[in-house]
Amino acid sequence: MSDAEWEAIWLSVKIAGSALGWILVPGIALAWLLARREFPGKALLDGILHLPLVLPPVVVGYLLLISLGRRGALGQWLDDWFGITLPFTWQGAAVAAGVMAFPLLVRAVRLSLEAVDRKLEAAASTLGAGRLRVFFTITLPLCVPGLLTGSVLAFARALSEFGATITFASNIPGETRTLPLALYSLLQMPGQEAAAARLSVISILIAMASLLVSEWLARMAKRRIQQRDG
Repeated sequence: MSDAEWEAIWLSVKIAGSALGWILVPGIALAWLLARREFPGKALLDGILHLPLVLPPVVVGYLLLISLGRRGALGQWLDDWFGITLPFTWQGAAVAAGVMAFPLLVRAVRLSLEAVDRKLEAAASTLGAGRLRVFFTITLPLCVPGLLTGSVLAFARALSEFGATITFASNIPGETRTLPLALYSLLQMPGQEAAAARLSVISILIAMASLLVSEWLARMAKRRIQQRDG
């Protein structure tokens, strides 16, 4: 493998990990809100959160560009006050990948939260535990399998992101050229079929490993919860 291919793999892992890092806390918070609260506009919020799953990724990238670009409402504010510029940087690629992976994380955590027995939370509350303590000692540990599954799936989705990334962060070698973008670039050059096939196999192996790790972690967490309850 060439240095450029290793660089694309490392950059993909770094961007996917960063994407998961910034969506984890807001993903859990929104999943809890959707699972446990009824409020006006809940269906609308749920629809907005799932838009990246149904919109063309290029559209998501364009929306990020006009909102977080230097002349965008949020982008100009970030640039003026903090000197942060996201478009055409690996951080911007992490934002794009995170936005595309966000619905998978929220959905997995939400389903797990809805499966938690509310009687256990009520029992802890009657014993004097506050809401935060109940959440961190009862609710969150019980939804660990869903959290792990959602995290790994979100990581895998961020790792494979293409359309939003190339639109918002471009295809810059060493900066934003992740595995999918490197594969796309190789397909545009004659005589690079072997390298393209090699990156395709690596992408499949990483994706399969992510799914297997997700299943293994979920089973381990579920087994520990059952052992503790038993």
